[in-house]
Amino acid sequence: MSNLSKILAPALTAALLSTACGGGQGGDTAADATALTGEVLIDGSSTVFPIAEAIAEEFQAANAGVRVSVGVAGTGGGFKRFCAGETDLSNASRPIKDSEREACAAAGIEFTELPVAWDGLSVIANPANDFVQCLTVDELRKVWEPNSAVKTWRDVRGEWPAEEIKLYGPGTDSGTFDYFTETIMGEVGASRPDYQASEDDNILVQGVSGDPYALGYFGFAYVTENAGRLKLLAVDGGDGCVTPSDATIADGTYKPLSRPLFVYVSHAALARPEVMAYVEFMVQNAQSVVPTTGYHALTPAEYAADLAKLTAVVGGTS
Repeated sequence: MSNLSKILAPALTAALLSTACGGGQGGDTAADATALTGEVLIDGSSTVFPIAEAIAEEFQAANAGVRVSVGVAGTGGGFKRFCAGETDLSNASRPIKDSEREACAAAGIEFTELPVAWDGLSVIANPANDFVQCLTVDELRKVWEPNSAVKTWRDVRGEWPAEEIKLYGPGTDSGTFDYFTETIMGEVGASRPDYQASEDDNILVQGVSGDPYALGYFGFAYVTENAGRLKLLAVDGGDGCVTPSDATIADGTYKPLSRPLFVYVSHAALARPEVMAYVEFMVQNAQSVVPTTGYHALTPAEYAADLAKLTAVVGGTS
């Protein structure tokens, strides 16, 4: 048995037994029995940040000797650090790109992808805006496409006021930017450049909430967290206007902007007990923690599949 297997096997065996028996938060595992020390370094998507922050807080409460650091460099920025061996886990609001996968391979970074939640990428206006309730996919494309001629709300629909649209959205290192442009424009990265951009969704919240004619897009958790400061718009993907909610994200009726969220974990980092304990804790507790952050949790079977992926690492496969 490899050194990695010797470290991971007891914790994963306990985790799988706990899951099979309905165990959850606070269950006894091999990791619980050992006083852990060290640091877990995480960076990446600001969309996934609320989940990572909530998990980190609960994990550190039970493991005072471990410091969990969570950054918000954006999905692309997170992968740059991850594939350079600078972080243990990388949060992502889209799957890893081939170019990023190649960069990791070139650096000898092996990893496992773990889906952790579902998000309804949300289109947002200011609460003072009393004329827009829903936008079609064609209208979103018209607003955000490269070389867009849209400058005012009247340019979108003739009955709307001739007030300038102030646009807010993720920067180019954001997985949300990649997902939105691919889904709405049909091409990753295809977007007008003249908007207020940030990889930090809290900055976008501040911008939209402070401008009566603003329009923006970001993760659903930031909408629920700032409900009184933002106006959530419905999106018509071809079957009528649907507003994102836990129910419409779960049943797939909020389309085409529902998407999975991911955590990528380095195999080398898993050889450190504090990192393995954190990842195990994350998967075991995501079912209860994810809904508190405003996102939709996966099913128990899907989280069990995440644990099965980790057992594959123990077995020497990637």
